[in-house]
Amino acid sequence: MPVIKILPHPEYCPEGDRIEAPRGTSICEALLDNGIAIEHACELSCACTTCHVIVREGLASLNEQEEEEEDMLDRAWGLEPQSRLSCQAILADTDVTIEIPKYSINHAKEKH
Repeated sequence: MPVIKILPHPEYCPEGDRIEAPRGTSICEALLDNGIAIEHACELSCACTTCHVIVREGLASLNEQEEEEEDMLDRAWGLEPQSRLSCQAILADTDVTIEIPKYSINHAKEKH
C-alpha cells in the first residue's frame, strides 16, 4: 500500500503524519479515512478547490489531471505547478508527500 506523508499543517495535522491507503483511493478519501479533516466543501465532486494540496513528492505516480480539475485549480489559493485537488488525485503504488496549503477559498467554514 502506498504511504501518504503529510507535511505539518497548523490546523489539520500540526505534527505531520504518515498514513497508508489502498491503491485507487483518492488522497482526500485517504486523509478523511485517517482522521485528517481536510476541507471538502463539494463532497469530492470536483466542484470547488477546498481540498487543494501540493504534491511535493510522487506527483508523476498519480493519475493524469482531467480538464475539469485543471479548470478548478485555476481558482485555488496558492496554486503551484504540483497542485492537485485531493479528491481527484488517485494513488497508485508509489508513496507521495503532500502539503496542505495554509488557506483555501472557503471563507465560511463550519466551527470557525
